Amino acid sequence: MVGGGPAGSAAALRALQLRPDARVVIVDAADFPRDKTCGDGIAPHGVDVLRALGITDATSGYRPVDRMRLRTPGGAEVATPSERATHVIPREVFDARLVAAARARGAEFLRRRVRSLEVTAGGGGEPVVTVDGGVLRARVVVGADGANSTVRRALGIAPNPPEGLAIAVRAYADAPKDDRPPEQLIEMTDEGWPAYAWSFPIGDGRANIGYGMLRSRLRAAGTTPKAVLHGTLARLLPDTPAYEGTLRAHHLPLSTHRPRLPDGPVLLAGDAASLINPLTGEGIYYALLSGSLAGQAAITDPGPAAGRAYRRALDGELGRHLRHTSLLAGLAGRHRPLMDAAVRSASRRTELYDSLVEIGLGKGTIPAGSLARLGLRRVFTAAR
Repeated sequence: MVGGGPAGSAAALRALQLRPDARVVIVDAADFPRDKTCGDGIAPHGVDVLRALGITDATSGYRPVDRMRLRTPGGAEVATPSERATHVIPREVFDARLVAAARARGAEFLRRRVRSLEVTAGGGGEPVVTVDGGVLRARVVVGADGANSTVRRALGIAPNPPEGLAIAVRAYADAPKDDRPPEQLIEMTDEGWPAYAWSFPIGDGRANIGYGMLRSRLRAAGTTPKAVLHGTLARLLPDTPAYEGTLRAHHLPLSTHRPRLPDGPVLLAGDAASLINPLTGEGIYYALLSGSLAGQAAITDPGPAAGRAYRRALDGELGRHLRHTSLLAGLAGRHRPLMDAAVRSASRRTELYDSLVEIGLGKGTIPAGSLARLGLRRVFTAAR
């Protein structure tokens, strides 16, 4: 497993769950715990994946947040308790817990930087991974090494183009102090649309705050990316100034431009496979799910058959959902009033709000009744 984040750890956990005597190695350039730039939101769907993997304590000690507030540039707003709560856990903590769980189950951890990967015999041979200080050979390699994946480059798969790549800045700040129950805030903005700022309470007096937009829109802003991202975040969330030294940027390869996953013994999971929700930037659930499916394929279909088995399993779990999110993201990007209409409708109809949460944080699709109310039934029927 190249990468010790949620995708790589989930792959290791699933492989060892199916075959406890398997030799599983997680390779990462960093020791854990380590900071990871992210919104830190752990959706309940991700917790479900972890429970299926036998991990029940990954969110221990962190208060669930069951309320979300959405605001659009057109003035629409909805603030409703969700059916299921989200946890906000710094990735420094969350990822370290997952790596520790994988090691406790029998995975080896190797702190090395991966330099290259080669697969012989027309893509079906044994992968050879070159790391600092030596080489590793494996029947299956899972590339879970993030947005700038070395494994993906080695497979000859191009990175997402600017219109399929978001860039976001994240910081930590004091959580808002008021009488309202803790809630996740998403503040959408006209500037660089589609774009939004967020504030997610961790539960220890801090909040994870940030702002993100498409890289293609950022290029057109006429100033430096740092000035745009930092300045817009400060303007949209004036009451939660960032702690000094915590502002960090990261790339989000969106699923609108995800590549076709290859056949053979090298698999891509999580951000390395461009599995980031284009509507919300959520990626941890996708990472856990895709990692688990990759680990399963590594055991049940080792060697050249792994890629096809994994691709089919992933499409079975997420295919229709990903097609819907891509279409909805494209429509919302071209027609901002669509998001105003959706949020206004969600403020009046709980079932539509729940559908939006599912499609933004899980693997939901927009039901036919909601499509009819938004005038989109014909468009989405073609994407089934």
